[in-house]
Amino acid sequence: MTTADACAREAAWLSTTGDTLPSLLSATGGPWDVIQAYLPRTPTQQRTQIYVLRRRLVTARFAQQRRMATHHFQLSLVWPVGATASGPQIAELEQTALDSAVALLVTRIEGLVNDKSHGNRFLSVAEAPNGSTIDVEYDDPAQGVANGFFAATVTYTADDADYTN
Repeated sequence: MTTADACAREAAWLSTTGDTLPSLLSATGGPWDVIQAYLPRTPTQQRTQIYVLRRRLVTARFAQQRRMATHHFQLSLVWPVGATASGPQIAELEQTALDSAVALLVTRIEGLVNDKSHGNRFLSVAEAPNGSTIDVEYDDPAQGVANGFFAATVTYTADDADYTN
């Protein structure tokens, strides 16, 4: 476990099934077709997608020889118009489907009641001291209709276990 594999660890957590949290992948009954670390050169078309990116990495010294890495994750969400609905109200239905999918995603990010480590992949995720906020920002839906997909960004932090330096 290093700072280099943080996006892969988080993508693995979001793809996890079999616990009491919602499954996110469509293969296991969830709403998302793709969950992966990093944005590919050519993203898939007409599939619901989550890309786990890291926008910042901060290491802070908190004791004489101890440091802790904090990852600032950004999830890029892509929801194609027509992914789950059709008909005259397709835009409204797809926005509703995206809202429902985001609610499941946030529930999984929040983690289990007594375990905020995402299955021991991190020390803690979306918890104090560095930030307990999970922020979801939706792109302009008018642009989404014009572009053929709705998009949103989810940001939050995760702390790794401390290390000696």
